[in-house]
Amino acid sequence: MAKENAAERFMRATGRLRAIFGPASRSSLGHEMTEQNKQLLVQRQAETQQWETLHRPDGSTYVVPRNPDDKSLR
Repeated sequence: MAKENAAERFMRATGRLRAIFGPASRSSLGHEMTEQNKQLLVQRQAETQQWETLHRPDGSTYVVPRNPDDKSLR
């Protein structure tokens, strides 16, 4: 009998997992956002607007508040 290659071993192992846990979920990624998710997205985008990314000469980065006096979202 020929030796199994890595892909065949992987498929055999995942086949056993599917037998135990069932098939993977195959939901569509192209669905409409719920109203709650839209509100959360707007809030997160507003939170990111209050920060500014600065780059150091060595290539590292850090974030600082754009307006240190603005405490509305912190």
